[in-house]
Amino acid sequence: MKLVLAEKPSVAQSIAKVLGATKREDGYLEGNGYVVSWCVGHLVELSQPEAYDEKYNKWAYADLPIFPDQWKYQVSASTKKQFGILKKLMARKDVESLVCATDAGREGELIFRLVYQQAGCRKPFERLWISSMEDSAIREGFEQLKPSTEYDALYEAALCRERADWLVGINATRLFSTLYGQTLNVGRVMTPTLAMVVMREAAISAFRPEPFYTVELAFQDFTASGERMKQKVLADDVARKCVGSVLNVTKAENKEKSEKPPALYDLTSLQRDANRVLGFTAQQTLDYTQSLYEKKLVTYPRTDSRYLTSDMKDMLPKLIKSLFNIFPVEDVKNVPVHAEQVINDKKVSDHHAIIPTKETLKFSLEELPKGEQAILRLIATRLFCAVGEPFRYNESVIELSDGNYIFSAKGKTIVQSGWKIFSGKPADKDKESEKQLPSLTVGEGLSVHFAEVKEGKTSPPKHFTEDTLLQSMETAGADEMPEDAERKGLGTPATRAATIEKLVRIGFLERKGDKKTKHLISTHKGTALVTVMPEQIQSPSMTADWEAKLLMIEHGEYDSNAFLEEIQDMISALVQTYEKVKGSDVLMAKEVQTVGVCPVCGSSVTERQKGFFCSKRECHFALWKNSRYFESIGKSLTSAVAQKLLSNGEVKLKGCKSAKTGRMYDAIVVMTVTEEGKPQFNMNFENGGNSK
Repeated sequence: MKLVLAEKPSVAQSIAKVLGATKREDGYLEGNGYVVSWCVGHLVELSQPEAYDEKYNKWAYADLPIFPDQWKYQVSASTKKQFGILKKLMARKDVESLVCATDAGREGELIFRLVYQQAGCRKPFERLWISSMEDSAIREGFEQLKPSTEYDALYEAALCRERADWLVGINATRLFSTLYGQTLNVGRVMTPTLAMVVMREAAISAFRPEPFYTVELAFQDFTASGERMKQKVLADDVARKCVGSVLNVTKAENKEKSEKPPALYDLTSLQRDANRVLGFTAQQTLDYTQSLYEKKLVTYPRTDSRYLTSDMKDMLPKLIKSLFNIFPVEDVKNVPVHAEQVINDKKVSDHHAIIPTKETLKFSLEELPKGEQAILRLIATRLFCAVGEPFRYNESVIELSDGNYIFSAKGKTIVQSGWKIFSGKPADKDKESEKQLPSLTVGEGLSVHFAEVKEGKTSPPKHFTEDTLLQSMETAGADEMPEDAERKGLGTPATRAATIEKLVRIGFLERKGDKKTKHLISTHKGTALVTVMPEQIQSPSMTADWEAKLLMIEHGEYDSNAFLEEIQDMISALVQTYEKVKGSDVLMAKEVQTVGVCPVCGSSVTERQKGFFCSKRECHFALWKNSRYFESIGKSLTSAVAQKLLSNGEVKLKGCKSAKTGRMYDAIVVMTVTEEGKPQFNMNFENGGNSK
């Protein structure tokens, strides 16, 4: 008998179906020589400092730094029952070996191994490593189970990541919280990410627009513009002298250019596009894609590769043709398939790029929630683009001179729409921007018919969106890392969304903007934290360097003990040398934020560290940030949510998640208030609901 451990119940059910383990028991399925169960995420987690010594119950500067001699783990309180089931299954005499079937990546490996260790199991186990939940992929994976030893280094890297985050998070959070008298959460990846947003907001605040002037000249068939000038008097003088004069053509070029199709999606590029095109947060995109993966409709989402392997080349034409029937593009009859463009074995490590599976062809897409439909269409469209023809166009450049200044004009005509025809709007924009210039020769003289001075102003840096912050996280510190480094940046594709969500949840960042384009803005609390934070903690390059070393540990190329010692040395130096910033009492003063009107007494409701409370002392109305109701649907009670509830009595939420099934749905949460002044929440569904 083999015990198979998956990460989630839905995945376990898919595996059990393929294996023929159809008998349902409490917390597992059994049959055909297999027992299939699940972990429900992180069953086992690192213990808190107080598990090592009771004195750590109270946060004290004198007790820092905290470095465990032997790392302690504990079973999560909410998952004790399932851990007990797994421990009994592992101890069963008829269970001879195990199969680790958690998600095929660093975190999945950690989840299984910690349960295995905590249960005291010593039985042999093998590794299931698949990139698709299709029945054929599961079947093939079980026919080619890998020895557990092949993934020992992956487990080592996962342990290092978890322990590094604990060391930095526990010590730095306690250090700055005790010094500044309020809870200031610090994280190895979280704080440098916050710092990037704070620095961007500081640059925007400090920006002062400066006027500039350009001279635009009109010739018989086109217009040409000069370079920017700071003085209007000079621009007016140039324009006046040019009217009626003859300018000589100094450059006349016409070249055909092409734009290669984009690569397939990895998780980060999918999250960026989904934010830019659909307005989804990075976490929503991950949740929707994970749900599609568990429904066997797309391949493994937490990938950092944008290519496929050579053994997939032959199946692509048929898959793409069938997908094109499901996701047709207006005025396009077929997809030219250049499969070789998306094949590169060297650029695929653990998992290939995200693409739809053959199961999509059998599935009724109307059954999917709208968010999942939109993500699936995005992934399919990117596949069409990636195997398509290049976008080709003619670019004309004309430069003219009056003897002192250069004036230029650019023209563009489309030769072949190529892959852009599948991406819709970008192709339309290119057609709108088409501009044909006349054929000229160098030395030819042209008369200026009209001259105009146009005024403009320099633009400030743009606020971060989820799209651009993900991009900055991905490239952070890249300039200081070797060119051949396999992974650069803050965090991994699998963790970046959670980092952003945590920063929003604990009040360091907030989302502001319209429905589609929301900016990520640092709060007063977030700005204050970064202001007092030493460079080494907020430095993206140092954290990116750590991320690269974790990858080296994963490949067996770097010693895990050396990595953790490096972090401990940094923390020891931080505790010993850091001095409280002068004037910080004013800087760290809590900013009182009003979020709405109290539905009980009509006073203002203000935001505090743990929730949103009525400002009138006698009134006990409160909306707690750690609301069990919102946690149960996979959401946070943020400032924006509180404002909607207080102004409208309801809030529309996309991408809610069922705690029981893991399924995604959109809903309206309605708030009512009892006679005692306690808020109660109920759920309504638009048009009968999108729950799946």
